[in-house]
Amino acid sequence: MRRVNPGGRGFWCGVLMSLAVPSMPAFAKHDVASPEMAGVTILIIRHAEKPASGPDLSPAGSARAAAYARYFNPFSAGPGAPFVPDMLIASTDTTKSDRPELTLKPLSAAIGLPIDTHFANHDVKDLAETLRSTAHAKHILIVWHHGHISKLIRALGGDPAKVLPEGEWPETVYDWVVELSFDSDGGLLDERQIKENLPR
Repeated sequence: MRRVNPGGRGFWCGVLMSLAVPSMPAFAKHDVASPEMAGVTILIIRHAEKPASGPDLSPAGSARAAAYARYFNPFSAGPGAPFVPDMLIASTDTTKSDRPELTLKPLSAAIGLPIDTHFANHDVKDLAETLRSTAHAKHILIVWHHGHISKLIRALGGDPAKVLPEGEWPETVYDWVVELSFDSDGGLLDERQIKENLPR
């Protein structure tokens, strides 16, 4: 009977290969398809313009927020049927900024839909997990602070580098929409950046 030499070259090559190549679950994305995300479209925008100081919106920001009441009612940008958002989410107000909620208030009033402000700016993973694990609407509009939008996209299973320059939302930009579309199984189907065309 042939004996296997534990110190032989073939044995150690096998050991090294098993260490060097992780098993498939190690590569699995954190955003495993969820039934709750089936057919969902998520729109992510930055809050409207800020003033030189203070927690509120600047005059330009207030004008943008007012325009959103028409721009997202209904929303239409390229392929796909127009839709009115049926879930509104804004990061929690702080003493430094209530701009995300203020950005949505005119739209909220126009379509009679409340704004969910349960999640703080840094709670993007909790928000994403809640959307993956609980029943909710299909057309979701989220307003966030620009510094955490890339993290929010990633938490929802997207790749910020595909929709944002160098994977980050620029400090001076206010007029983009990031759209994440999910397939019938709840997996990410597509992601794109849309340049706003606000009504005058």
